[in-house]
Formats: sequence, C-alpha cells, structure tokens
Amino acid sequence: MVKRIIIFSATILLLFFVGYFLNDFFIEKNDIKLSFNLFHVYLFHALASLLIYILVELVVTQLPNETGYLYLALTMIKLGLFVLIFQNDIFSETPLVKAEKASLVIPLFIFLITETLGVAKLLNNKQFK
Repeated sequence: MVKRIIIFSATILLLFFVGYFLNDFFIEKNDIKLSFNLFHVYLFHALASLLIYILVELVVTQLPNETGYLYLALTMIKLGLFVLIFQNDIFSETPLVKAEKASLVIPLFIFLITETLGVAKLLNNKQFK
C-alpha cells in the first residue's frame, strides 16, 4: 500500500511540475495575462488527486466492492470544491479567453485521467477481489 502511494505521489508531483511549467511557458511566450493564478489551479488538482487516491487506497481493504462509489463521490466533491474556490475567476463579468479556458481545463483532465488510471489499476488488483 505504501509503495503504491509513493509511486502515485511521485507521478502526481512529476505531472504537476511538467504540466505547470509547460503551461506557464506557453502563457508567457504568447504574452497572455491570466485572470487567475495558474499555480493555484495546478496545486489544487494535484493535492485533490493525491488525497482522493490515498482515501481510496485506505478504503479498498475494508470495503472493496463499494470503493468505486467512493471514488465517484470524491471526484464530484473535488469538482464542486474547484468551482467553489475558483468561482470568481470562472464566473467573472468578463468572459474567459481561450487560453484561460484551456489553462483551467488542461490541469483538470491531466490529474483526473491520472487519478482514474491509478484507482482503476488499484480496483482491478486481484488482491482485493
């Protein structure tokens, strides 16, 4: 369990740094001004994905058949908290430009796909069946 959490944490950390710096490089290269802090968006998704994976990892040994439902609920809570925390940036008076929309959606999908693959691999593990 600890080994899987460390591997997943390293993956999230790597994706955080690579994704953030590539996105920031693209934004600065094209001289685009974002209405939100890109670092906070990436940090939120990285921490939330890590927390979700750790909670699923802890629950899968006790309730292996219900763990998928827990993952779905935690993902919905994560999306709800994201909208709640960044609502001023998302629902502002001025519409978001394409670069801002992409900078909000790209980290969401990067970390959502990563946590989905990690949880799916965990749930398909023969040890918990």
